[in-house]
Amino acid sequence: MHKLRITILLILLTLPILGQNGKIVSKRLITIENTTFWGNISENDSLKKGYQYLTTLNFSEIEYLSDSLHIKGLIVEPKAAGKYPVIIFNRGGNRTFGALSLGTIITYTSKLAAQGYIILASNYREQDEFGGKEINDVLNLIETTKTIQKADTTRIGMFGWSRGGMMTYLALKNSTKIKTAVVGNAPTNLFSTLQKRPELEKNVFSECIPNYWKKKEEELKNRSVVYWAEKLNKESSLLILYGTKDRHVNFKQAERLAEKLKSINYNFRVKGYKTDHFFSNKKEELNSELIKWFNTNL
Repeated sequence: MHKLRITILLILLTLPILGQNGKIVSKRLITIENTTFWGNISENDSLKKGYQYLTTLNFSEIEYLSDSLHIKGLIVEPKAAGKYPVIIFNRGGNRTFGALSLGTIITYTSKLAAQGYIILASNYREQDEFGGKEINDVLNLIETTKTIQKADTTRIGMFGWSRGGMMTYLALKNSTKIKTAVVGNAPTNLFSTLQKRPELEKNVFSECIPNYWKKKEEELKNRSVVYWAEKLNKESSLLILYGTKDRHVNFKQAERLAEKLKSINYNFRVKGYKTDHFFSNKKEELNSELIKWFNTNL
């Protein structure tokens, strides 16, 4: 009885904290002219041709609550008044490698934002489990949308790149609130990834994934959508993009997932481009695909 009371007390004490998941605790407007990325997009102290649309957007650094942790992120908002659908962007990399930056958000999402979307992005928690508990940092951004005045909380999409695509698959498995998603060059089977890049086991998987050596098979399957594609939210839809010259993630992983999704009648489309992991020579095509997909499905 004593233990039961203690358990109930602990639950009651944590409820206020959990109830604040997604709450923005700080927000700072970014002056892009004062950032290191300014040199990439400006000439003679003015935005280069093709970047003038950035003047229609506000970029802000935020900190928000997730499982009582303070998580850093970014938000892009159209300056004009109105209600806008929200797209949660999931970055790639792990830990500080590939950390979210203004450059990343401008490169991959700003043209989309300029079409009338709010972009929310998480840098994930410091204790990165590479598809473990930090999935909550992504899902709690859904709660964050409720605190953004311009956000249309009935229209939430998701866009993930590389590891961020893995996070997107996990989000579609754990939430029914994402109407549609786009995934680019993402691993769908970490066992296959290890065959091509065995160094990841020592440098990433074993360092990030808890109890990796004891639970290797279970934990890799937990992060590999081909093993649980039938658990993806069936009310959502999915666009899968890949580069046939990708040296980080073999494009055949996307094709095998497509076969699985087809077998379960999932609402998806898959498209390949002759490009690398970062779509280096296909950025315009990437932006066109994103805008077309979200305009149609969100």
